[in-house]
Amino acid sequence: MLSKKEIISALKEGKVIVYPTDTVYGLICNARSKIAVRRLFRIKKRSLEKAIPVFVQDVKMAKKFAHINKKQEEFLKKVWPGKVTCVLKAKKKFPQGVLEKDGTIGLRIPRHKALNQLILNSNLPLSATSANIAGKPASTKIKNIINQFNKEKFQPDLIINAGNLKPSKPSTVVDLTVKKLKILRRGAIKKKDLPQLL
Repeated sequence: MLSKKEIISALKEGKVIVYPTDTVYGLICNARSKIAVRRLFRIKKRSLEKAIPVFVQDVKMAKKFAHINKKQEEFLKKVWPGKVTCVLKAKKKFPQGVLEKDGTIGLRIPRHKALNQLILNSNLPLSATSANIAGKPASTKIKNIINQFNKEKFQPDLIINAGNLKPSKPSTVVDLTVKKLKILRRGAIKKKDLPQLL
């Protein structure tokens, strides 16, 4: 098993890593690195037009990357850390593939101790997309992940094997840039369990 220091070094070098999260296994990389993000999209076989969200360590880090008003901040504090990705107006530039065409960015604080420590210790915003080929299902089972990528031309640089994760759907994605809360993707958290954006 690689040490945390080695994993952080790999991320800073622009490598793409399969890593466990609080939902499914994820493909993570430095979301500020154009080279790393492009590599991730090649591995995932995903169009750059379809943006990926980003893991952050806390609301303070989120505020560096997105415009967050008081109501939005109250909402974030109720759902984070957790399985809710929140779409907000971006403040800083990110590589293509991270920002949507309309200038929004998806952010999330995961509820996963090892991953949160990785974000904290690296001080990097990390890409947060499920570890699967585009069009294939996301998975909590490490064998499924390895089988999906092992014959592909472009493969993750590292796979962190944490065994099989607890069954979970990917995160629920909500748009906080509109007056009334809008669900963009149904996922692990149901609408009835989400606080209202008042």
